[in-house]
Amino acid sequence: MTSLLDKLLTSTSDQIDSSQILLEGDVILVEVAWEVANKVGGIYTVIQTKAKITTDEWHENYVMMGPYFEHNVRTQVELVEPQNPAIRRTIESMNSKGCKVYFGRWLIEGNPCIILFDVGFSSWNLDRWKAELWECCSIGVPWNDREANDAILFGFLIAWFLGEFVSQCEENCPFIITHFHEWQSGIGLVMCRFRKIPVATIFTTHATLLGRYLCAGNVDFYNNLPNFDVDREAGERQIYHRYCMERAAVHCTHVFTTVSQITAVEAEYLLKNKPDMITPNGLNLKRFSAMHEFQNWHSSSKMRIQEFLRGHFYGHLDFDLDKTLHFFIAGRYEFSNKGADVFLEALARLNYLLQTHQSGVTVVAFFIMPARTNNFNVETLKGQAMRKQLWDTANTVKEKFGRKMYESLLAGELPNMNKMVDQEDITMMKRALFSAQRLSLPPVCTHNMLDDSTDPILNTIRRIGLFNHPNDRVKVIFHPEFLSSTSPLLPLDYEEFVRGCHLGVFPSYYEPWGYTPAECTVMGIPSVSTNLSGFGCFMEQHITDPSAYGIYILDRRFKSLDECCNQLTSILYSFCQQSRRQRIIQRNRTERLSDLLDWNYLGRYYTHSRLLALAKAFPDRFSHDVSRISRHPIHSDPQKQSR
Repeated sequence: MTSLLDKLLTSTSDQIDSSQILLEGDVILVEVAWEVANKVGGIYTVIQTKAKITTDEWHENYVMMGPYFEHNVRTQVELVEPQNPAIRRTIESMNSKGCKVYFGRWLIEGNPCIILFDVGFSSWNLDRWKAELWECCSIGVPWNDREANDAILFGFLIAWFLGEFVSQCEENCPFIITHFHEWQSGIGLVMCRFRKIPVATIFTTHATLLGRYLCAGNVDFYNNLPNFDVDREAGERQIYHRYCMERAAVHCTHVFTTVSQITAVEAEYLLKNKPDMITPNGLNLKRFSAMHEFQNWHSSSKMRIQEFLRGHFYGHLDFDLDKTLHFFIAGRYEFSNKGADVFLEALARLNYLLQTHQSGVTVVAFFIMPARTNNFNVETLKGQAMRKQLWDTANTVKEKFGRKMYESLLAGELPNMNKMVDQEDITMMKRALFSAQRLSLPPVCTHNMLDDSTDPILNTIRRIGLFNHPNDRVKVIFHPEFLSSTSPLLPLDYEEFVRGCHLGVFPSYYEPWGYTPAECTVMGIPSVSTNLSGFGCFMEQHITDPSAYGIYILDRRFKSLDECCNQLTSILYSFCQQSRRQRIIQRNRTERLSDLLDWNYLGRYYTHSRLLALAKAFPDRFSHDVSRISRHPIHSDPQKQSR
């Protein structure tokens, strides 16, 4: 085994294949996260998209662990019997002692093995496990914090399983690498180390708890990182126990990683530990048989968005849809963290510029951010019904017109256009036209909001006055719900919607990575990001001139809020001045960056973290100097490889 790792570490190749390890030793990789088969946020995308390449490398030696929720399992998991006898005996042992542990296949690309724990069924252990956590770590958790309680149950079940698995394997126990994601799984890592279970551990933080809370409080976060009293700040926000759980995992793990360089700096100050390496997030790429194929997808999806706009703006459709650009922002509803405040202010200024210069371009800005609603807006649904009614009326008249023209040609006569449309047709069209008259303005929000008076997006729209007036060159549509192809309003999946847009705008203040601009890039859609997002920093380090490739990087670290808004307005206005041909060329250039975000490229950082964890956890079996791994080019600077 030593000779193999020496060979891998001294290799100059960018590619390190984990499967080579399996040739000389039995190693099992376990990946633990609260979002395994349980979509909550961006970590779900990380784990789901990485599953294919990891399964291809590790085959049956790769196992995921997550929480059991029946509604998720019904649609995402196929429950089967485990082929590994030690795993089967471990599950049977735990189930006989008052647990519910399930084994199956996650129905995603790669079909990875998955072990799920019913945390609610094991809640009878909560008080005992809380006491044990206090004894080993002095971390106390309030009884009313359900999320933290679930994290304790989940973590102790993970540690129980791993300990039981090692004992079931007896003398033939394989090396185990266990990769924990985020603080919800961190207790499992802490208990593995406290109970001295022989596993190599990796902990990845995708965003620090305290960082997210501090940024939401409108503080100058990045320029004051060294000055925060972290214990006091966490205590004031009533997350001290969660913060302690996260910090304990960071300090107990063999290898600590973050998803971006900017999050590494944040972790060093807030969690008091410098990450061992950066593991950027990737995506699975769909390869196109021809370069123009993704352009055709853009055109097709754009037409479907235009159909929605015809209904939404019925009675006020006085702008040319062929000269209309679709901008959008999407993600978790964090008004300032995600940059919705900056985007709205820039849209107001863009509206003024387009009006002043009498531009023929119209911008429709979509806000796709889920919020509390009780149903669709009646006026919005009426618009789609009205569009369908007008379409049906036009089709009826068209069929009669075509039949009369056909009969006239059969008779050997040129059609008399005065007789093609009779009075009945004119009456039908007039009735449809009168019923489509609208006295009110097109709605800004597509749903009935439960907190309309306090909603930050709606209140900002009221302040800046973007109410979809006919003279407004910038129209705003707030869709406070995830997109779905089954929606009666906007029947598009998120991917289809993104492909139909022209520009994604994500001026985030706190964005440890940023999957939304990454997804835009692989679909060939230009985007706006910031130098405070992991994605933005990653692109700046890889590309000499990102804007030439449709990746616009907004400076939010060294500029005031007003300067940021002016910079974003300038980017948006310049984009509006591009010709259709220029936008097509730019989309082609954007799509060429996809390889940088492919897991086939970025997965090597995860591979190297596993080697480093093995070296630290089992120094007697892997006798090489750990510092040699740290000096490996992949580890020391993940960006240098591609500059």
